Amino acid sequence: MKKWIYILLIFLTFRMPAQDRIEITEEDYHNQEVSMADAFRENGKIYVVVLVICVVLGGVLTYMFIIDRKLSKLEKEM
Repeated sequence: MKKWIYILLIFLTFRMPAQDRIEITEEDYHNQEVSMADAFRENGKIYVVVLVICVVLGGVLTYMFIIDRKLSKLEKEM
């Protein structure tokens, strides 16, 4: 029974588009500005974004280091 439910969920997932299709125009190819990044830079919020990214990356790396030490300890015990 679970197998059929998984197959149905996978089929429905592929049938539902995540976004509407928007036609790409010639103007889109020549657009060189990123308005959101410019607004963050003007308001000084870009530093907050960079800080959050660094904190998350540091947390992930610390977690990986701790897991590696525990795994090494378990390998030595065996």
